[in-house]
Amino acid sequence: MKRHALIFWIAIGLAVLGIVNIVFSGGSGLGNILVPLCVIGVVFLLYKFPPARYRKKPKVKPSARTMEKVAAAKRSQSNGKRKHYPFQVIEGSKGKNDDQQPKYH
Repeated sequence: MKRHALIFWIAIGLAVLGIVNIVFSGGSGLGNILVPLCVIGVVFLLYKFPPARYRKKPKVKPSARTMEKVAAAKRSQSNGKRKHYPFQVIEGSKGKNDDQQPKYH
């Protein structure tokens, strides 16, 4: 993450040096920098405040099967019963030694 931040700040520094160079180079320095600044400003404003037609999220109607699954999940959660899994614990063949068991297990 630090590498990306370093690259970002180097790019910003070079951009500032370029702007200062254009402004103080004489001639039409302000005219050369005005157009890119306007373009950057418009892009930033469109990014920050997009038009209304691009802000809307598409509405997706769930299918009947999806709604059945959601309803079944809600019913199964409301019962409070535990789900039965087809697994079981198999005791090992080494045997148990109560001396080695922790007291508070």
